[in-house]
Amino acid sequence: MCGIAGFLSPVTCTGAAPEVITSMLRLIRHRGPDEAGYYLDDGCAMGTVRLAIVDVSEGSQPMADPAERYWICFNGELYNHLEMRAELERLGRTFRTHSDTEVVLQAWAQWGPGCLPRFNGAFAVAIRDSVTDELVLARDRYGKRPLFYTEYGDDFLFASEMKAFDAFPGFRFALDPEELRSIFAVWTPLPDRTPFAGIRQLPPGSWLTVRNGQRSLRCYEHLRLDVPPFAGSEAEAVAQVRETLRQSVELRLRSDVEVGVYLSGGLDSSIVTKLATDLSRDQVRTFSVAFEDQTFDESDSQQAVASFLGTRHSSINVTNADITQNFPSAVWHAEVPAFRTAFVPMYLLSRHVRDAGIKAVLSGEGADEAFLGYSLFRETLLRAAWDELPEEEKAAKIAGLYPELSHFGSAHRVSVMGLFRQFSTERLPGLFSHEIRYQNGRFAARLLKGQQEPFADLLSLVHDTRGYFELSAVQKAQWLEYMTLLPGYLLSTQGERMSLAHGVENRCPFLDPAVVLLAASVNLRFDDGFDEKAILKKAFVGELPKLSLTRPKQPYRAPGSVVFKEQQPDYLELLLSDAELRRIDCIDPVFARKLTQKIMSTPPAEISTKEDQAFIYLLSTAVLNQQFVMNRESHVGTPSQADVEMVTVADRRNRDQFAGAVR
Repeated sequence: MCGIAGFLSPVTCTGAAPEVITSMLRLIRHRGPDEAGYYLDDGCAMGTVRLAIVDVSEGSQPMADPAERYWICFNGELYNHLEMRAELERLGRTFRTHSDTEVVLQAWAQWGPGCLPRFNGAFAVAIRDSVTDELVLARDRYGKRPLFYTEYGDDFLFASEMKAFDAFPGFRFALDPEELRSIFAVWTPLPDRTPFAGIRQLPPGSWLTVRNGQRSLRCYEHLRLDVPPFAGSEAEAVAQVRETLRQSVELRLRSDVEVGVYLSGGLDSSIVTKLATDLSRDQVRTFSVAFEDQTFDESDSQQAVASFLGTRHSSINVTNADITQNFPSAVWHAEVPAFRTAFVPMYLLSRHVRDAGIKAVLSGEGADEAFLGYSLFRETLLRAAWDELPEEEKAAKIAGLYPELSHFGSAHRVSVMGLFRQFSTERLPGLFSHEIRYQNGRFAARLLKGQQEPFADLLSLVHDTRGYFELSAVQKAQWLEYMTLLPGYLLSTQGERMSLAHGVENRCPFLDPAVVLLAASVNLRFDDGFDEKAILKKAFVGELPKLSLTRPKQPYRAPGSVVFKEQQPDYLELLLSDAELRRIDCIDPVFARKLTQKIMSTPPAEISTKEDQAFIYLLSTAVLNQQFVMNRESHVGTPSQADVEMVTVADRRNRDQFAGAVR
């Protein structure tokens, strides 16, 4: 795991390129605290801050192929690097290190972009061709690792985190009101978008070439959900699901450093922990978040799983004060407005994990998308069949729809009946499954000036996706989750960005391509949508505590707007002061002021979910504006920039210099 950054700029490369690339790397040093290095030529500068996981002593970057034609800056892990190395050696390729970075480099030299679908990993990569002066950027198929780019005048900039652009001479951040409108409505940026004007992220499963000022963006891997149904019996499906997951965990345990596990206490992380204990020689270390507020605490379940599997368990207890104190720093690392505070405890957990000496962890992200674990999927099936069902069956289905909600009584059932009746037919073409959820987002979008349609870009995205409208209603719901909330929030804001804030790499066994494809085929045969993760549970009967297999899914949550009302942090002044509020040019100050006043003056039980989410969006946007646009550190405590000691420097300007390894 690393952070990468760079630019194409003939003018800068002839002058202050070493200072500029060093400053860019300094801003993302938290991603790779072990070492750093950069490459320069007449038109390109690029560098890496490295978190050494594989081949710790010899995998320094940037790295060149033997002919020094291709230079690579690689962020992430290639889990099948041993298999690919063997294949490349059979083709005559020779290796100087044992690192997966060199495997990626040699694979590119051998196959070009044809290597990308062969990779099983989590990565973002930059490759410079010193012969053609072409720069290539590529990203893994599920968007596990970030990669951003922008054009600034005649220059092209890229980085693992957008904050690196702040070190480029003259660059300034500006919030984009239309992108914010979409983010507020959809809950996350769309696959190629960011909250900042002119900055884009490379979509998952794509690669970008830049040469002579021309850009070409292409997709190398589309999300596949329209697969044939599983051909075997249910017993065969159960066995294959277990074995495919075992192989996935085994791949992700490949490391030259110890790998821990995030244990939430739910089914998915418990399965990952079980397989990790089976495959590990040493006692597995597990890590969890507990909450002062018992409404959100799952420590009993976490401890039960840890005791059952015999792990060395450690947890942190998060208070409301912890959330407010660390909210600005977590936003700084997330670089995007958030609709809930749940990413802040993950920021604190990763710090705890790193303090415990762990650099890499496994987690359960991706299981709910693959094996239909969200109530959203059950809702979609029920709403799609609503007009054909008798009233008594509707009532029975709704009564069992949310088993995780202990307070879900008759009044709630009546309310949901009315809501499902209202949304039983599609209003937004292709977005049927998410239309109810998106009503909360539509409310939040009112925070922005103007009345533009907040879902316009998402509607365009699904319209332009080949085969999307041939998918079933549930498959469309899966596609939307895979393309929006998963990469845009769960893997990034709540996942990778929080773990890498403290130099911890997160690995996701449920996002192995083989697991995703198998789950899609098994769902078509054996999942009726209402028996949550039935095949997955059967695959681990007797191997986990009974409660892990029988209790309803408990979504990971954290206290919301109430913590800011209770703790009154200094940066709340960004919303309470009219002068500060008006500094956010795109926000409607009247609506924002009314919302803030209601949150501050109303008992928490009377605050709706949509109001709570909108407030956290507003506050995180105000903090982002302060940190990035105003570039002011007061109130928000942006982390200090760490010094960067360069281990590898390759200066090939004028093609006659090479400094080799400098220590």
